[in-house]
Amino acid sequence: MAGLEREGPGSSDFDLNPAARPSRAPDLRAAAVLVPLWERGGRVDVILTKRSSALRHHPGQIAFPGGKIDAGDSGPEAAALREAHEEIGLAPSRVELIGRLPHHETVTTFSMVPIVGWISGPFTPVPEAGEVAEVFTVPLAHLAQTAHYMVSSRHWRGQERRYFQVPYGPYYIWGATARVLRGLAERLS
Repeated sequence: MAGLEREGPGSSDFDLNPAARPSRAPDLRAAAVLVPLWERGGRVDVILTKRSSALRHHPGQIAFPGGKIDAGDSGPEAAALREAHEEIGLAPSRVELIGRLPHHETVTTFSMVPIVGWISGPFTPVPEAGEVAEVFTVPLAHLAQTAHYMVSSRHWRGQERRYFQVPYGPYYIWGATARVLRGLAERLS
């Protein structure tokens, strides 16, 4: 995992949709997510959430714990840890920070910094009822294989939009979450 420390060039929701990029660069809002790697029972899983269907933005989508970087946060790492504690009950003291993945620009005008953290031992996720419908895990071995990622498309805001997806069981992991996971897979290969 030592290769994660270098940040490298970022990715964007527009990578697969260059014609959809606005002619004027939008003001991006700073955000951070935790990519929690959880070692238990001899296997490493990635913890993901299914967002509440009652949310205004991204309802029902699969996401990492995370959100906007607040003025009181000392940086992306602090924001990612704070959000993971709020959303899934993961105490910051339980997370060993490994490093950052390259930032990801979303079509919803966020510049998201993925922070990779290592969790070992027992942990019982506690989803925040108003924001998180479910907390689940996906084996890192599945997510680390770039062959599991596909490019799909759908009609969005008047045009065809292409995006990455990485299905796992009943979960449809797509968009920015799948793109960040694909970036992690590329670094692990």
